[in-house]
Amino acid sequence: MGLLHDIGLSAAPARGFVAVGLCWGAFAGLTPQLKAALGASDGAYGMALFVAAIGAAMAMWLAPRVDSALGGHAMRVMAVAMAAAFLLPGLTQTLTVFAVVMLLAAAASGTLDVLMNAQLSGVEARTGRTLMNLNHAIFSFAYAASAMATGLAREAAVGPVTIFAGVGVIVLAMVPGMTARPLDDGTQTAEGVGGAPMRVIWIGGAITLIAFMAEQATEGWSALHIERGLGGGAAEGATGPAILGLTMGIGRLSGQLLAARLNEAAVIRTAAALAAVGAVTAALAPTIPLAYLGFGILGLGVSVIAPMAFALVGRAVRNRDRMRAIARVATIGYLGFFIGPPAMGFLAEIWGLTASFLFIAGALLAVPVVLVPRLVRDQMSSVNR
Repeated sequence: MGLLHDIGLSAAPARGFVAVGLCWGAFAGLTPQLKAALGASDGAYGMALFVAAIGAAMAMWLAPRVDSALGGHAMRVMAVAMAAAFLLPGLTQTLTVFAVVMLLAAAASGTLDVLMNAQLSGVEARTGRTLMNLNHAIFSFAYAASAMATGLAREAAVGPVTIFAGVGVIVLAMVPGMTARPLDDGTQTAEGVGGAPMRVIWIGGAITLIAFMAEQATEGWSALHIERGLGGGAAEGATGPAILGLTMGIGRLSGQLLAARLNEAAVIRTAAALAAVGAVTAALAPTIPLAYLGFGILGLGVSVIAPMAFALVGRAVRNRDRMRAIARVATIGYLGFFIGPPAMGFLAEIWGLTASFLFIAGALLAVPVVLVPRLVRDQMSSVNR
């Protein structure tokens, strides 16, 4: 009943998490087909996604203005824009046009992501409940279901446009329930804190960046790793990102319980190390089942890192500062979400996908070794002052 109660509390932003998961899950499942249709090399395809990353980062930085302009309709408008934008990748014939349409899709998705995380942080402040891991789990389950359904649809010779249109219909059906509540009520979520210190935002953003880089790089390239490197078929390829999404969902549901009992810094440190082990396993796997195991371990580890970072920053600010703080962390963090796939493409072009996944493992190890200790020291310094 507690879980159902928490889902009810976060019903509006949860619909946004489902919508984003469905769109990106379908895109991940279609990546081999879209890339083949464009005739693009790994590096060129990665560059197209990097262009999209730039537009998305700019859009997320402007998310507070979108919220101010659209008010309670902000999530609804951006969900409709995202559903429409994701129809376009399947219609493109050239890499340049693909880069432009992915910029539009990433910008709409990124803005919606900031809005729904800020709304969810506000619900946490009002209710005293920890909801970030739960809602990020909802995203992961939606992503996994969409990726798997896309793989089965590809096996049945269903085209990208039809798949994206089907996802769009589901998203539009959820739009009426995406109501938003004003955040500027002047209440405080931390004693005497008017805004999170910039160092907390930067460190929280860096942790989120690495987590999202690992997540999205795996989502975007795991299917290719299985199909091209290990000789799998379309359904086997789509199973890679689906396993990642499923295990991330399980990990985040577990994180929902752990967050109330364990020190968040310790959880983030352990989770990042576990994710690095998963990335190495997937990179060096000689068979498809072992690659699946690696993606599953990676998913369990990386699942709780970003939600806990968002929650830490969200609790450090007043409601009226929350949208701006979440937007800053999201902008820094989601650079990893969008930089991950192109970085994988560049590395794969030079050294192959195995080296790309080893790079992800190295980045993940920076979280427990460098970033979390620095965050703990800064928090202790703030308390002592």
